[in-house]
Amino acid sequence: MSENKIRVLIAKPGLDGHDRGAKVIARALRDAGMEVIYTGLRQTPEQIVAAAIQEDVDAIGLSILSGAHNVLFPEIMRLLKEEGAQDVVVFAGGIIPEQDIPRLKEMGIREIFLPGTPTTTAVNAIRSAVQSR
Repeated sequence: MSENKIRVLIAKPGLDGHDRGAKVIARALRDAGMEVIYTGLRQTPEQIVAAAIQEDVDAIGLSILSGAHNVLFPEIMRLLKEEGAQDVVVFAGGIIPEQDIPRLKEMGIREIFLPGTPTTTAVNAIRSAVQSR
């Protein structure tokens, strides 16, 4: 793993039109030596999973502020499993109520980064999760 760069897809699922946080984490991951693919705004679960498979990523970062995480995230996880890509580490960030976090983690979201999380925390968690899979 040390010879190969970690490849991460950063995606904005649903109708959420704010991407500052996604761009901040994308830059932090890139600055930490990871290869980052940013899909842009308003991506469907199908588009996200297709891009992740096409780009052969190690991890997917989902950024959401719209409140649709309980609908979109399960669909993304289902599609990854359906495509045989359940080894891809999935993490999320944005506005996600604390009470929703346990359910999201049960479905396979590895880590959830809430507003104010230092980028170094996210970088270290992603690196550790990818290396331990």
